[in-house]
Amino acid sequence: MQFRLFSFALIILNCMEYSNCQAPSHRWRRNKRASYGAYPICKGCSVCSRDNGCVNCQPKLFLFLRRERMRQYGECLHDCPAGYYGMRSPELNMCSRCRIENCESCFSKDFCTKCKSGFYLHKGRCFDKCPEGFAPLEDTMECGEGCEVGQWSEWGACTRRNKTCGFKWGLETRTRHIVKKPPKDTIPCPTIAESRMCKMAKRHCRNGEDVIQPYVKLCLFGKYIAQKIKRALDHHSVTQS
Repeated sequence: MQFRLFSFALIILNCMEYSNCQAPSHRWRRNKRASYGAYPICKGCSVCSRDNGCVNCQPKLFLFLRRERMRQYGECLHDCPAGYYGMRSPELNMCSRCRIENCESCFSKDFCTKCKSGFYLHKGRCFDKCPEGFAPLEDTMECGEGCEVGQWSEWGACTRRNKTCGFKWGLETRTRHIVKKPPKDTIPCPTIAESRMCKMAKRHCRNGEDVIQPYVKLCLFGKYIAQKIKRALDHHSVTQS
């Protein structure tokens, strides 16, 4: 009786071992079917599930985690979508999000290769206006080497109509020189002169200064006319006599 029980137990153990040995092969066949189209989401996967999609990808493919509402599932892609870049590692190739502002495609986390519409690419960054010294190239949406200018001069004297007195307000100007011309004539240079409103140090001019007051001019002109009239009258008197 004991021998029969021992034999029965041995048969059960052998069956269990056989089942365990066959299970990995069965899972491998299931995963293989999944990778080759059992579920459309599993295309290109080496490990996949119906609920979570790809967990690992075949060599040279990138794992991309796609979000739809509250759900997230993995896909295996040859190229990462816009806004992501491919990051390779011995364990897993992943699609990582570009962290550069206004970037559409990037080479790495801190170097953009294409900006969103309306922005210009310059040294791996995106700008709504090109930095000083660079000009926008509309055909490529990049910032090209532009006109190089020097430093601003000091503000000049406060003047109005080339005078330094006689008015309450005037303009003062500063300038800078072009150091290097742009390689293309279509690239404009930045402004090399700018002016701003200023308050004149002397509102009224004294005699001999830059401005002769209007009433002084009128008096001088009136005196000149009076002398002409007097001479004409004197000449007329002599003729009559």
